[in-house]
Amino acid sequence: MAEIIIYTDGAAKGNPGNGGYGTILISGKFRKELSEGYRLTTNNRMELLAVIVGLEALKTENNDVTIYSDSKYVIDSIEKNWIVNWLKTDFKGKKNKDLWLQLLQTYKKQKVKFVWVKGHSGNIENENCDKLAVKASEKKTLLIDEVYENTIKEQNENTIF
Repeated sequence: MAEIIIYTDGAAKGNPGNGGYGTILISGKFRKELSEGYRLTTNNRMELLAVIVGLEALKTENNDVTIYSDSKYVIDSIEKNWIVNWLKTDFKGKKNKDLWLQLLQTYKKQKVKFVWVKGHSGNIENENCDKLAVKASEKKTLLIDEVYENTIKEQNENTIF
């Protein structure tokens, strides 16, 4: 079985603002590019979603998968086991619980290794993912990041001023 390589990146203009993710899957001679844009989201949500989409695109389980990302937020949360403590505290004080739980569901189906790449440093596939993410965020028709938008709405409703 060939190793699967996934490159990921997320982008958000305004952070929060229009955002998008870019994901590239490579295995042997096969290559697949995925991207989508959202009307109101954050960079961290798009970084997480890029990884989730990549893992969910795999048709079989128990693959050797190497994920390249420029997001220390994503990589360190898994590699340094921060996520374990977040689970124990039900993500108290942490953002993006919905996406972290979704990531963990797909993550455990594969044998995943994360590799950090410095963003905008000439790594061709990381640069390609960035272009996919930015282009997706600039589409005329953008999806709704419902969990994020509902969270913002609830915060605004609970504000006195």
